[in-house]
Amino acid sequence: MKPKLYLQTTIPSYLISAPSRDIVVAGHQMTTRLWWEKRKGLFDVFISEFTVNEVSRGNPDAAPGV
Repeated sequence: MKPKLYLQTTIPSYLISAPSRDIVVAGHQMTTRLWWEKRKGLFDVFISEFTVNEVSRGNPDAAPGV
């Protein structure tokens, strides 16, 4: 049985947003994307309805290709 991982809004935001010009935010985005590619398979990943609602209120122009 895999451990459960509950995502909050920051993770999907970092995964789908265009690379930031802010070096700190860009680092967070890169770290999140690398973790997502290499480690997410070790967990059963869940997201709450509240997080889905929050993410859906975001700016679609800030999420290219989604």
